[in-house]
Amino acid sequence: MSYYDEILEAKNGQVLFLLGNEAIARGALESGLSTAATYPGTPSSEVGDLFYAVYKKAGMHFEYSVNEKVALEVAFASSSLGLRSMVFMKHVGMNVASDAMMSIAYTGTRGGLVIMTADDPSLHSSQNEQDNRHYADLSHLPLIEPSTPQEAKDFISEAFDISEKYMTPVIFRTTTMISHERGLVQVSPLMEKKKLSNFESGKDVYNSLPQFAFRNKKLLEEKISNIKAQESERFVRVERADENEWGAISSGAGYAYLKDVVSKYGLSISILKIGMTNPLPEKAIINFITEHPRIIIVEELDPYLEEKIRALCELRGVDAIIYGKMNSYFPYDYEFNMDIVRSGVFKSMGKQDPQSFAKGTESLLVAPRTPVLCSGCPHRASFFAVRRALKLAGMSDAKISSDIGCYSLGAYEPYDIGDYMISMGSSIGIASGIPEAASKRTVTFIGDSTFFHSGIPGLINAKLNNAQTTLIILDNRITAMTGQQPNPGSMDPDDLDSKLNIPIENIVKGIGISSVVTVDPYNLGEMLHAVNESFKVDGPSVIISRRECAILRDAKERKAGRHVVYMVDEEKCSGCGKCVEDFACPAISFKGGKASIDPDQCDGCGVCSERYVCPFQAIEVA
Repeated sequence: MSYYDEILEAKNGQVLFLLGNEAIARGALESGLSTAATYPGTPSSEVGDLFYAVYKKAGMHFEYSVNEKVALEVAFASSSLGLRSMVFMKHVGMNVASDAMMSIAYTGTRGGLVIMTADDPSLHSSQNEQDNRHYADLSHLPLIEPSTPQEAKDFISEAFDISEKYMTPVIFRTTTMISHERGLVQVSPLMEKKKLSNFESGKDVYNSLPQFAFRNKKLLEEKISNIKAQESERFVRVERADENEWGAISSGAGYAYLKDVVSKYGLSISILKIGMTNPLPEKAIINFITEHPRIIIVEELDPYLEEKIRALCELRGVDAIIYGKMNSYFPYDYEFNMDIVRSGVFKSMGKQDPQSFAKGTESLLVAPRTPVLCSGCPHRASFFAVRRALKLAGMSDAKISSDIGCYSLGAYEPYDIGDYMISMGSSIGIASGIPEAASKRTVTFIGDSTFFHSGIPGLINAKLNNAQTTLIILDNRITAMTGQQPNPGSMDPDDLDSKLNIPIENIVKGIGISSVVTVDPYNLGEMLHAVNESFKVDGPSVIISRRECAILRDAKERKAGRHVVYMVDEEKCSGCGKCVEDFACPAISFKGGKASIDPDQCDGCGVCSERYVCPFQAIEVA
């Protein structure tokens, strides 16, 4: 039995040691989940990993959708037929899904529909750290936030119940810490799934024509008002101190840090923990503030709670001294930790911080490191070839746009690939918008999964406007950076000709791009030739650089007993450093003026042995 099977088949009352994301998936299964859809994105990926492993046994539908908007539409359609459904994504994925979400908020749902967003304070794996609590205000939808893995499991069940009771989607927000912390979770029994119900016929039900949306806006406001009156107070917990002068209000990961600080330093601070942050439990908040004249608000990212609580106090005529982000007691940016929360709490109370702490200082125990591509990564070969081709063509000033994925690491030295990297699929649009006066020809990088996600419209636009760009689609046969999930081009990664796979070539040619070539980046000569030829094309040219992810390849080679490693012949090595400085594989280093290959890190790709990397042919099979 696999690890994921054990989570699925755990019995009522059993205690498991789960990631927050695994607890969420278990809670959804306990709630009678019928449909789940996602586009993989850290820090939400493990929810999909569990569903992907057990969905057949669980008797549910699960899919990796082409993007977050489509995933939400899939879940909504299932919900409209009375089935409990869920969609989940990382925080920036909510931007993609929000187009559909804003209208679905108006139409409402029948079966429970939960929309999970996993925010990423400190940008561990993201291009921004937007606070998606604001989406709850924008869409007028309820928002629930857990603080522990146990709450993550329990609250997701509550979210389904509320969604179904009020026929509205519910937003379920985590952060990286909540999604990736591990804790003891007591499970409950799996609920029987809802039966498919008859579709409510009539165009006025799920049709967002203005005349129906006009009516639905009023219904939406009534729903959120009823949830405020009947549900929000249930997610409140008060932990009282001996004295009443100081109180603290918190939610999510901030609560865990706050609780630890109060406990560790013996502070007399009562805590109001809020689990539903939209709509706010106003009665509980006012009662708590009335009892505690000095209030500390602990929350990551934006002062979302603080702004609402300050406004609530003003409207209710409640006097309170509030310490939070808006008066600089806590920082706006980055993920909280014990040091940050302790510092803010002691500063609020006018106490001397017992530990010296300066936000932003680097630990003496951790050396600063630039993230690198894996040994054997095919993207490294692609970058090396493109950089060389640009130099040979005298195009050192060419503007290069890149995209979201492993290949975004190409922006670092020595490749220096990526003047732009904004959002999923943006690389092609940006390349199309750079005027010829700034760059006679642009070079564009996008991954296979990202191309399917949102790169296709950009390529259509490039064709429509005859953009002078070379698009390199880095097809590594998988959605690599988020954990090796499949994508439309690799539903069967072991069989390139499988009918399950959608060939990228067909899409590109269908758009009308005439210059299309597929190459193996491990063959540097072939890759160089393809890039050089693309520079001669009038209009967009597409190179599909196809070679499976090194992690997948390495696992297959080792399993088959074919794994080889390379070594450096010291007598042939001139010590020129080209392999280290220009190719920069982490398996290659310099020792005693000669190149050296670490056999434990070597992937055996052999690209470093090509004359373009080692002109002295000093690298060979060990």
